[in-house]
Amino acid sequence: MQIEGGAGAAVGRAVKNVGGATPASTETAALSRGVALLFAVACGLAVANVYYAQPLLDTMADEFAMSRATVGLVIGVTQVGYGLGLLLLVPLGDLLNRRRLIVGQSLLSVLALVTVAVAPTSTVLLAGMVAVGLLAVVTQTLVAYAATLAHPCQRGSAVGTVTSGIIIGILLARTISGTLSDLFGWRSVYLASAGATLVVATVLARLLPRQDVYGASMSYPKLIGSVFTLFVQEPVLRIRAVLALLIFATMTVLWTPMVLPLSAPPFSLSHTQVGLFGLAGAMGAVGATSAGHLADRGRAQWITGLALAIMLVSWLPAALLYHSLWGLIVCVIAMDFALQSVHVANQSLILRTRPEARSRLTAGYMIFYSIGSATGSVVSTLIYAHAGWIGVCALGAAISVTALLFWLSTRHLTPDLAR
Repeated sequence: MQIEGGAGAAVGRAVKNVGGATPASTETAALSRGVALLFAVACGLAVANVYYAQPLLDTMADEFAMSRATVGLVIGVTQVGYGLGLLLLVPLGDLLNRRRLIVGQSLLSVLALVTVAVAPTSTVLLAGMVAVGLLAVVTQTLVAYAATLAHPCQRGSAVGTVTSGIIIGILLARTISGTLSDLFGWRSVYLASAGATLVVATVLARLLPRQDVYGASMSYPKLIGSVFTLFVQEPVLRIRAVLALLIFATMTVLWTPMVLPLSAPPFSLSHTQVGLFGLAGAMGAVGATSAGHLADRGRAQWITGLALAIMLVSWLPAALLYHSLWGLIVCVIAMDFALQSVHVANQSLILRTRPEARSRLTAGYMIFYSIGSATGSVVSTLIYAHAGWIGVCALGAAISVTALLFWLSTRHLTPDLAR
């Protein structure tokens, strides 16, 4: 209750800053630390819904009679739903009242999670996962909202803080889902998430600033079409979106099939133990915060190059899995740190370009994230079925090399100025 009261007071201060503000005055409104942390918590809880299934793939495969080669579809269709939500829902943040949009999506997420929890067949399961992914994009509406409220010279730090909440949500999702699955079965994971999401939606309805509509008035079809127009007009969006596709494909190549060798002999780890690997990636939160500060100082390109190199090298210890689990732990720490560093640098550069279109910029960028994540999930389980864990590591390293070479060939096209 004390934490909630502090958050409420912080949001109250934000309301004084932004209530009834015009777009111009909203642009210069400061985002307090308390409000940024509130956004981080909300983002973490929402994005966790997308990742609960990763440690549960083997159990789902057994219950619904899905092969190890195709069970990656559970993650893949969730990412497809996420991609559709990015295109169809996130741009609405530039047109509609963000408070109502955020609360409405959260309430619909409760229904989607209950559908997954009671799914009697694999068809209903996959349909429910699509809906879960579709509605989880509320996290990106919150990121764009935070960027709008933040002072320009602190925008990278604000994005980094909110993104750190997303990272922690992803990591805790794997740990919590593994533990709950071992204790009460995999369906309990989604029932518990539905209850938590309902609580969060209630808190957001009470505490989010009652901000007026932000942005220019236009029809919904034009709003969606303008997402693609921004790709034509903004080179930084095109370049950083491709990087997002590659880095998130690399990450899901690591995480999606990981449960398969770890749950099989000689390791035979439980879901709880597999989920604990997510905690090893907590350094990713440090990467997000550090990258935000560096981006504010004009060092986004520098952190991008360093992080991409770390991502590539981290596949070497991962390939030593059958010699030592420590190699995989090192890989997870390095990979999450590198991924979130590039991700925050990407967003910091993109969100500088068009203040009036931040939700659409976020949507366009994150669509590529979703494509990369879905592709990595599906392809990695196929590769594991035919080439084992070494094949998975070779695939991840190949994508990492591609990302590094792409950045080297395009870095001169992206401005890197402190704001």
